[in-house]
Amino acid sequence: MRLTVLGGGGFRVPLLYRALLGDRGRGTVAEVVLHDPDASRTAAIARVLAEQAAGVPDAPAVRVISDLDEALTGAGFVFSAIRVGGLAARAVDERVALSEGVLGQETVGAGGIAYALRTLPVTDRIARRVAALAPDAWVVNFTNPAGIVTEAMSRHLGDRVIGVCDSPAGLGRRVALALGADPAAVRLDYAGLNHLGWLRAVHLDGHDLLPGLLRDDEALTSFEEGRLFGAEWLRAIGAVPNEYLHYYYFNREAVEAARAAPLTRGALVAEQQRRFYARTGGSALEEWESARLAREATYMAENRRAMGACERDPRDLASDGYEGVALALMRAIALDERATLILNVRNRGSIAALDRDAVVEVPCVVDGGGAGPKAVEPLADHALGLVTTVKAVERAVIEAAFTGSRRAALRALAVHPLVGSVTLAARLLDRYESELPQLGYLRGRN
Repeated sequence: MRLTVLGGGGFRVPLLYRALLGDRGRGTVAEVVLHDPDASRTAAIARVLAEQAAGVPDAPAVRVISDLDEALTGAGFVFSAIRVGGLAARAVDERVALSEGVLGQETVGAGGIAYALRTLPVTDRIARRVAALAPDAWVVNFTNPAGIVTEAMSRHLGDRVIGVCDSPAGLGRRVALALGADPAAVRLDYAGLNHLGWLRAVHLDGHDLLPGLLRDDEALTSFEEGRLFGAEWLRAIGAVPNEYLHYYYFNREAVEAARAAPLTRGALVAEQQRRFYARTGGSALEEWESARLAREATYMAENRRAMGACERDPRDLASDGYEGVALALMRAIALDERATLILNVRNRGSIAALDRDAVVEVPCVVDGGGAGPKAVEPLADHALGLVTTVKAVERAVIEAAFTGSRRAALRALAVHPLVGSVTLAARLLDRYESELPQLGYLRGRN
């Protein structure tokens, strides 16, 4: 089976290949195709994969294919992990927002909207080419903002595009361990949108363990989200939020911490990766691993410092994140092995307040027919308000990308709860248009 990776020069590709190397059996991937417009980055990643494969029997063959149509033809699975504009554009997203006093983050708020606006025209073309050249392929989307991108691609690919994020799985694992339970044995009640979800129950042997956790100060502050949000707030909402909700619940603190940092997250990651991609000798794998550990250790560092939280748990640095979810998803489909995973899929009635085609992040039953969302308990009012507002923002972004409507882009920014001003939204849009050439399609006033 051929797996095509779009964004094959991306820094996290070796995580995926490492997972594939450990999964050699019936129905597994025989060939990995790397496609990326940046040949030098792809070559650097290919060297890492070659070192990873050394001495591994029957390691998946790796090919670099520069032509998109050729890369897609014959693929059984397509992993989309692109970054339009690279880390330089991400740094612009962050810098512009922070200079205006609002959050600069690649998936949340103004920065996430700017990222989506320049990404969706590219992923739309990809979705059209997959539909034409590999209609039986399954597209696994990692491209951020994952929820918006997955929903936009679903307009051409239907249920054959599935969004993957490792945040819910990581949250579930940390909570289970805090409870002294086996993460594989618990059933999670989780619902929301990508980077906007809540863990509302942890079921084991017919009992919900979460209320007990919320009463236990020591256990509740033993894991990252407990320290990040604080026991009092978790008890107030009766749930454990996805870590990205820190940007909403503690917005002022997050903005102040980001503005005080010497580099934005995008600029820091670019610096961490620069040495790896520029290397000319030595072990590519060792250089990559060093850069990866630096990246993982500084993940959401400003948020943790703002709340007085400690450094990341070493178990989170080891990583079995998005690549583990992706591998489980791919195996379930390819081998028709039933699995339950938290994924980004079309709603189909799972969250009653949203329409059937809205992409949501909920537990899904996966088998050879794809991923089917489970019905979930209704969201609490405070969560439902955020979800419906942010879904309206996502829909406005998709409208802008598909029609070129500048008014829709302005509406997306103005309606977002972390912007909250039409005047500010207009100023942000003007600045993003002036600094991001990929937004040229919005120059009209329609």
